[in-house]
Amino acid sequence: MIAYFLKKLGYGFLVIFGVAVVVFFIFHALPGDPTKMIAGPRSTPETIATIKADLGLDKPLTTQFAYYLNDLSIVSVHEDTKKNELKYGYFKLFSISDNAFVIKKSYLRKSYYTNNRVDDMLFERVSATLVLSVAAMIFATFFGIIFGIICALRQNSFLDHALVSISVLGISTPSFVAAIFIALIFGYYLSEYTGLDMTGSLWIIDVFTGKELALKNIILPALTLGLRPLAIITQLTRSSMIEELSKDYVRTAQAKGLPQYMVIFKHTLKNAINPVVTAISNWLATLIAGAFFVEYVFSWKGLGWLTIDAVQKLDLPVVMGATLVVAVIFVCITLVVDLLYALLDPRVRA
Repeated sequence: MIAYFLKKLGYGFLVIFGVAVVVFFIFHALPGDPTKMIAGPRSTPETIATIKADLGLDKPLTTQFAYYLNDLSIVSVHEDTKKNELKYGYFKLFSISDNAFVIKKSYLRKSYYTNNRVDDMLFERVSATLVLSVAAMIFATFFGIIFGIICALRQNSFLDHALVSISVLGISTPSFVAAIFIALIFGYYLSEYTGLDMTGSLWIIDVFTGKELALKNIILPALTLGLRPLAIITQLTRSSMIEELSKDYVRTAQAKGLPQYMVIFKHTLKNAINPVVTAISNWLATLIAGAFFVEYVFSWKGLGWLTIDAVQKLDLPVVMGATLVVAVIFVCITLVVDLLYALLDPRVRA
């Protein structure tokens, strides 16, 4: 089991390293000079050169990448100065000449615009994205299983065909398109009846009352984000339930006179739920990455909103940091799911 865990962990590090390589070189190949945007339109060449030197942008690209990996690594080498100690907040292991081998948390650098640490900015926003993703997954799981059971029990009926057709539409509609329609219909045209707004965040800042929780603002973005997994879970539950309902143990339970709800929920659903659990675990990680455009449409101040705003401003450290954080979350969720499978089924470890 330990060897299996280490192998999966190694694969996870390779994925994160690959993301770091792709993200760094792609974003540094984009047109535009962030130093000119930082310095302003009336800046002098000397000012731009100073900013480039301060950000390390005057060095060759491969050298910049080496420094970037050194900043990301939790075990790294830095010049042993008071300035670096304050900058990285490291714990020194030992020194060689003027350099120190240190342990620190990953340093995602500072925003070009706010000069705040990127990890602090992302930490403030990631909770809103996680709350939205979990809410969307709960909505999709609950209604997807219910709809799937209804379709299986009413196979080939009008209700079955209608729910399956709606689920196909849900799968094929991109989230950002659905977000626009849902925001317009329920947040604008029907807002008088729904009481919902087109935009809003989890927390509302009021100068008089302070910070207030606004749970109603999560309804529309969670509904939008949950549509695609809802459609997948509905179809998976339907097909698994139809297969299980045709088996002998179900007919035996029915012949014994067990109530229908007990046959469905205690016997059939328990055996049909395995592929649904797999889909739920995979979709939870996908939703975190897919929430970006949904957050932007609904002005949900999470990780996605922050990232798209940073892309528009060419704030590369924020965009690169957000991409890496999403990759780490994805790898961690996948690793946990793989370990659970290995614990439940020893054949997976083989």
